[in-house]
Amino acid sequence: MEKQQPTLESTLKSADTEEFIDIHFYRPIGYRWALLFQKLNITPNAVTIASIFLGIGAGVCFYFDNIWINLLGIFLLVWANSYDSADGQLARMTKQYSALGRVLDGFAGNLWFASIYVAICLRLFPEWGGWIWVLACVTGYFHSKQAEMADYYRNVHLLFLKGKAGSELDNSKDLTEKFKQLSWGKNFWAKLVLFFYRNYTTDQENWSPRLQKLFKILKEKFGEVAPQPFRDDFRQASLPLMKYTNILSFNTRSIALFTSILIGWPWLYFVFELTVLNILLVYMISRHEKICKGFTGDIKNGKYN
Repeated sequence: MEKQQPTLESTLKSADTEEFIDIHFYRPIGYRWALLFQKLNITPNAVTIASIFLGIGAGVCFYFDNIWINLLGIFLLVWANSYDSADGQLARMTKQYSALGRVLDGFAGNLWFASIYVAICLRLFPEWGGWIWVLACVTGYFHSKQAEMADYYRNVHLLFLKGKAGSELDNSKDLTEKFKQLSWGKNFWAKLVLFFYRNYTTDQENWSPRLQKLFKILKEKFGEVAPQPFRDDFRQASLPLMKYTNILSFNTRSIALFTSILIGWPWLYFVFELTVLNILLVYMISRHEKICKGFTGDIKNGKYN
């Protein structure tokens, strides 16, 4: 029998976590790229690497104070993000998941924006001097935290919505055990990837202490699988925060970037990240931690026994 082509819906993470622009623009484009890459036997990691070159090309274009070159940069960054969508959709089509893919995906986004930050700094250096580099470094640090926690909370939501099979969530304890089992001599690259991925995961856990307490009590009370009533309740409580995880990801930040570039005030993008997005980051974390504290109390009080 002829193998049935996967549908667009089957390549999405979930309706809960998909953003409007992604659903109506990036996911349909990414789906078509993924179908093509599947026919050509191109792996998700290869698609991610291709997105790195497109994203860096976009950054180079933002160095120039020229509207047409800037528009080319916008086109290249949109293209890069369509590949970022495609690599995940291709992975879900072909079941090609790996820690390397997770690390590479995050690394790609970091390289895009690192190149954009450098381009903006070089463009504004004659006017701003060294202060623009200071502003960029501080902004870059918080950019990484915004993306990191948005990714984490999205995967926590997917864990309770779809189970382990539908989430890319890991924990530092298990990753540390895997790390210890690998040898630098025989498994250098795998161990190096795991080193960075473990540190990334540890950082996410350090920023969410009440969530970690919730995970601990869930495991003590119910083992590896939380009861369905708890999962349903957690999904309902977590769902309103998914819009913030999306705002802190690509689309809103790219709109702010494109606007600041096109009006000739690239520094305004840094200000947007440091103010608006950081306020949302603090609010998202505090809300999520409050939710986790409430559920921890409910479990201790026997609500889900």
